[in-house]
Amino acid sequence: MISNAALWLAQGLGIGRIPWAPGTWGSLLGLGWTAALLASGSLALFWMGVAAGFFISVWAGNIAEARLHTTDPPSVVLDEITAVPLCFAGWIVVLSVQAGHLPGLRDFVRPTTWPLTAAVFLAFRFFDIVKPWPIRQSQALPGGWGITVDDFLAAGYVNLCMGVLWMASGAK
Repeated sequence: MISNAALWLAQGLGIGRIPWAPGTWGSLLGLGWTAALLASGSLALFWMGVAAGFFISVWAGNIAEARLHTTDPPSVVLDEITAVPLCFAGWIVVLSVQAGHLPGLRDFVRPTTWPLTAAVFLAFRFFDIVKPWPIRQSQALPGGWGITVDDFLAAGYVNLCMGVLWMASGAK
């Protein structure tokens, strides 16, 4: 029973079974996970949610690989779902410092900010697909670690790019 639940969770509540672009569908669901973490109103809860998502993804990924008898099955998208909030982490920290509290979902979907939200999403998909060093190499980690770490590294690349753009823009 736990094995079935872990597989269902690893497959993004079933969304990973969509036969085309399951990682993109999982990433879209990750935007919902990001919104849920922002709804907590607490930066500490946001970070706890990111950390919990990481470890749950590793755990469920281990079970999914065993159940599906394949390494990093395409239907496993919990790794994308749980990594998406990390893509926004730098932006969230900046907004939190500026406002003195965790930003809300509306801060990311305003007419002036939704293009940046879309750019963060597309950058994540780019890095998750292209897998520059060390993302591709991290997939050699065993089981759920190899499934999950590459997506979190891709989120790190997104933050690096966002930070460079932020610094280049002279934003405060």
